[in-house]
Amino acid sequence: MNSVKSLSVTVLASCAALVVLLLLDLPVAAAGAKLIASSAFVSVAIASGALRSTFGKLLLTGLILSWCGDMFLIGFSRTAFLSGLVAFLLAHIAYVTAFIRLGYDRTWTLTVAVPITIIAIMVFTWLQPHIPAELDMPVRAYVAVISLMVIFAFGTRGAGGPVLILVGAVLFFLSDLSVAALRLVQTDFPTYVWGLPFYYGGQLCLALSVSQSRSH
Repeated sequence: MNSVKSLSVTVLASCAALVVLLLLDLPVAAAGAKLIASSAFVSVAIASGALRSTFGKLLLTGLILSWCGDMFLIGFSRTAFLSGLVAFLLAHIAYVTAFIRLGYDRTWTLTVAVPITIIAIMVFTWLQPHIPAELDMPVRAYVAVISLMVIFAFGTRGAGGPVLILVGAVLFFLSDLSVAALRLVQTDFPTYVWGLPFYYGGQLCLALSVSQSRSH
């Protein structure tokens, strides 16, 4: 338990350092803080018992793929962005599979599917004018998959799943809006100031949810 607490603090402290280092325009140090924070949320899942259940292993797979996505997104080239996009897309597929494995309520799932789909369409409509032609299909697929992840997070909560899953999924979704604004829309405001805390908070919630779901 102490190791989980220490690792959780590492995630949050490294995230805070990452934001500050980015604001100070220190990219090398920021890259180090980013990989420390991402490695820590993977370690939280392992320390919480991820290897003891199918759900935990699937969730850990998503966290490891997210780590890969974080590594790719250290770069600012279009190739780096596409690689990161694919890694996170696969991570969300792993999360959806984990949620389904844990169990979900069909009524909850179908009820939230409509509003979340509407939100997804609105997000893509916002992004579309800024998406390069070669990234159009990957971005479409990504928006669809992350929306599906949130939908099944609600469904899992409806079946009695840990509230940490729902909180983590929603925070992850919101954090991706900051990435889209920064990388595609290219806003002047550094949206990572709120996006990174949402992202690492969301991943930490997902990692910690493993300790509440070991029997699946």
